[in-house]
Formats: sequence, structure tokens, C-alpha cells
Amino acid sequence: MKALCIYAGPKAKLHLSQHGLSAADIGVIPAAAGGPKGLILGPLDRFIFNDWLPTSQQTVDLVGASIGAWRMATACMPDSQAGLLRLEKDYIHQHYELRPGEKFPSAQQVSDSFRENLDVFYGGSIESLLKHPRYRLHVLTSRGKGLLKREHAVLSPLGYGAAFLSNVIHRKAMGAWLERVVFSSSGALPFGTQDYPTRHLSLTPGNFMDVLQASCAIPFVLKSVHDIEGAPSGAYWDGGITDYHLHLDWKTSASSAKQSGLVLYPHFQKSVVPGWLDKRLKWRHKATSFLDNTVVLAPNPDWVKTLPNGKLPDRQDFSTYGQDLQSRVKVWQAAVSASAQMADEFAAWLGQPQMSKVQDL
Repeated sequence: MKALCIYAGPKAKLHLSQHGLSAADIGVIPAAAGGPKGLILGPLDRFIFNDWLPTSQQTVDLVGASIGAWRMATACMPDSQAGLLRLEKDYIHQHYELRPGEKFPSAQQVSDSFRENLDVFYGGSIESLLKHPRYRLHVLTSRGKGLLKREHAVLSPLGYGAAFLSNVIHRKAMGAWLERVVFSSSGALPFGTQDYPTRHLSLTPGNFMDVLQASCAIPFVLKSVHDIEGAPSGAYWDGGITDYHLHLDWKTSASSAKQSGLVLYPHFQKSVVPGWLDKRLKWRHKATSFLDNTVVLAPNPDWVKTLPNGKLPDRQDFSTYGQDLQSRVKVWQAAVSASAQMADEFAAWLGQPQMSKVQDL
């Protein structure tokens, strides 16, 4: 394997050494926030959801934040193969015309455009995807409290400053400013919630669009979503703020003392960073017991260096290429095309699992 790395927690590694990995082993699939980085996982998503998982029959919990929520919701669509391909195309080609005097599109412009795209993308499919016969969808959002209860030009930056300082002191202390709110199509949460203040609500046809938009609402890039149907009042932002890479207590579910099934995590790096404000807090990037039964599929850092610009697609590319849509599309499409190698290597490993290829998470 040259493009793909497989990392496993101790319990997952023991399972792989004794049994290999079958689709029937999977109980949860998480999907991280991370913007354009998630594009690199498109071929893996399509292989997992359209070729591999259909060989099993168990219920699987799909948990996503931000672009991860978009990916997992799309995996629940009646024609997920077409949906995932369309998501990839739409994301790569997104473009915002600048108004006179602007260097960047306004948050309102981005939000309005994003909502229009969501309406077209999921129109007519919401009820069916929420009632998927096998997949239970869980979408993470971050609900503002205190200074962040309503979006405000002055109070919101102050609130996020306070949240940052609280988070440095202790991750759980950030809960005074931002609450984790998970909206689920059905079932209990597939992770424990003692690590952070959490609220669990129903994901319904009436609030689906607002919830998905909120989960993708990067502060100051998009507008927050206020007063979601069936949820407490307040401003709801990107689920990645509280749970950037979903470093959740997968070893304990809300309904039982033991999580059933392995957690299969297609990710764009080895580290599973807890919250968006933890990106620079390197001491929080290490694996914990929460990930003991997790298998992470991630691009090989050496392979990433062979991609255009020697890196994964990321949000900085919007600034780098500016209004030159054609150049950005070319670079992102090249990276996504190359990432098909990750899916091919995973399929080959499943056919002949070699523990020498599995690293400690």
C-alpha cells in the first residue's frame, strides 16, 4: 500500500489480527469536519457504501459534522452512488462571484448560495434518507450559549475568544459557551456523552435542511442558523467547533455499556483532533481509550506529497486561486482522481489482510 495507511486502536487491532475485517463487523462510520480535505475520501466512501457494506445486513450508525454530515446524509440517499458523485462535483465547482470592492464573499452570500444548493441536492429525498432501512444518521451541531446565544457582529467574536480561552484551560469548560447538539434520524447515540455537554434531539423532515446547514456553518464564513424546529432557541454553528474530528467515546454507547461493532473511520489524517479550537493544542491530538475499537483509513503522508501542491485540497485554496475557478477545479479534480488509489488499496487489503500493514492509532 502506497496511498493508504490503516491505523487501529488496541481492541480493533486484536480483532483484525484474529478475524480480519468484514463488512458485518462495522457498527459505526464517523465523518469529520475539515472542508475540502473531505474530498479525498470520495472514492473510499463510494466503495464502502456501494460495494462493501451491501454485503452485510446489520444496522450502522453514520455520524457526521460539517462536510462529514453532508457525506453521511448523502450515503443515506436512495441512490447513494449518484449522490456521492454529485456531492463531489458540486463541492469542487462551488464558486462565489465577488461584488465590487469585496476581497471575499460575505457570510450571507455564502449561506444563501449554500442553502439553495442544499434545497436542490436533497429535494424530494429527505424522508427516504431519514428512513433508511440500515443507516441511522446523526448530525452534530454547536449551539451557542451566553455571548454566543445569538449571532452578533461584536458579541460573537468576543464569545469565541472566551470559548477559546475556556477550551485551553479544559475542553469541557468550553461547554459554557458552546453545547454539542446531535440530531438523529432514529436510535440512541452510538457514543458516550460524559466528555462534553451534549443534547440529543430528533432529525426530522421539518428540520433536516436547517440542521445540515447549521452543521456546515463555519463561524464568520457562513451565517449561523437560528431557532431550529424542535430544538432550543439559539444560534447553531458548525458541528466541527465542538467535535472537529469526532474524537468521541466510541467504546461506550448511550444505550449500553459496550459498543457493538467496530468503528470504521475514513479520515484525511492519522490524528483525530477533538475540537476545532484544539487544532494548535498538539497535546490533544493523541489517541485515547475512546478510540480503542476504531480503525482509521487515512492517506499516507508521503503519498500526499505527490498530489498537486504537495497537499490535500483545503480552504486556503479559495484564497490562493481567488476567482480563478478553472485552476482550482483542475487541482482538486486531480487530487480526487488520485485518491481512487486509496479505495483500490483498501479493497485489496480486505481480500488479503496483512497485519504488517496495520499501524497503531
